[in-house]
Amino acid sequence: MTAPFERRFAVRWSDVDANGHLRNTAYSELCSDTRIALLAAGGYGWERFRAEGFGPVLLRESLEYLREGKMGELVRVDVTLGGLSPDGARWVLRHRMWREGGEEMARVEVRGGWLDLASRRLVPAPPPLVAALRAAPLDEPFEELPPLRR
Repeated sequence: MTAPFERRFAVRWSDVDANGHLRNTAYSELCSDTRIALLAAGGYGWERFRAEGFGPVLLRESLEYLREGKMGELVRVDVTLGGLSPDGARWVLRHRMWREGGEEMARVEVRGGWLDLASRRLVPAPPPLVAALRAAPLDEPFEELPPLRR
C-alpha cells in the first residue's frame, strides 16, 4: 500500500463540546475536508463537479471512536480507497485519525456514490475521475463493489 493521502488540522474552539473535547460531528467534518482535498488533488475540485453537473453523496458513514481530541491539539486525518465499482459509481473511503503524538483517535468509513444534480440519481463516474480514484492509496481489505444496474 502506498502512503495514505492526509491532512493536518488544529482542533478549534468551534470543533469542541462544552468539555473541550472534539465533538462527535467534528470527526466527520475533518474526514469530509480530507476527502474533498483528495478529490481536488485528483483534478476534481468543486468547480469541476459543478461544471459537470454531479457531485459526491454519502450513502453510509460509520465511526469508531478510540480516543478523544482536545482543543488546541493537532490532528492528522488520512484517507484510503477501500472499494470501488468497475464503473466508478460507488466507492468506499476509509479514514484514520491520529493525535500529534501518534495515538489513533478514530476510524471512519464512508460509502458513497456520484449524484447527478439534475436527475438526483446515482451515475457512473467519468473516466478521469475513475482514474483519479484508482490512483488513490488502496486500503485492505479492498472491496470490488457492484456497478449500477441500468
